This record gives sequence, C-alpha cells and structure tokens, in this order.
Amino acid sequence: MLNRLRQGIIYVFGKYDGEKDETVKKILSEDEFKIFDTMMEYDKVHSFRLLNFVKENEILKDDKLYWKLALLHDSGKGKTTFLKRMKKVVVGDRKLEGHTENAYEKLKSINKELAQLCRIHHDKSNNIKMKEFQKLDDK
Repeated sequence: MLNRLRQGIIYVFGKYDGEKDETVKKILSEDEFKIFDTMMEYDKVHSFRLLNFVKENEILKDDKLYWKLALLHDSGKGKTTFLKRMKKVVVGDRKLEGHTENAYEKLKSINKELAQLCRIHHDKSNNIKMKEFQKLDDK
C-alpha cells in the first residue's frame, strides 16, 4: 500500500528531466528510444527510477537486456490518466492490464527478446532475474 501511495505522489509531482535522454539513448537503440520518447512523463520517471534500481542490483546490474526492460516495460500503457491508473489499482482495468501485450506488439519487430520480457513482466515467474525485476518494479 505504501508503494502505491509513493507511486501516486511520483505521478503527481514527478518530472522527467529531458537531460536523462542522453543516458537512455546510450542504452536503447534508435527505434527503441522512439518508443520510450512517446511514453507519458510519469512512465518515464518510473522507468528511469527502475533503471537505477536495476543498475544497482547484484543480480541484474550486468544484464543490459534488463536495463532496456526497465526503460520500456510499461511502454504499452499509452496515454493513461491518473484516474484510470487508480481505477486499475482499486477495481481493475482491462486496457491497463493489457499493457504488457501492447508493449510486446510495439517491440516485437525491433527486439524480440525484449518484447517477450515486456510481455511477461507481471506474470508469476521462477526465473530469478525476472523475480528480482518484479520486486524492483513494485518499489
């Protein structure tokens, strides 16, 4: 619950500094960056924050694919309002619940392996890296 409150505060008050794009461009391909660039400001803030968690994590820090996943895992959310996001938390929302498939569709012709990770990033997993990523994503 505390994590959801923190996410709400970040949504309202968090601002994405465009200077961070230089770091992002060093990680993503040009086509991947085009997708990142279309994301809502909150999703960019969340994703860049998650990137930093991944880079500091003992299990994930050397896996560049998980760096990309941190930046693009929510790229399928589109232009989702704060109220719609809150609705999803309280009662569910099919559009947002489908964001993993949307991200997969956006990325599958660019980076199939990354697209697949985006598709499953909310699924229960026995993969140690994915389990670690999910913990960090929920922070």
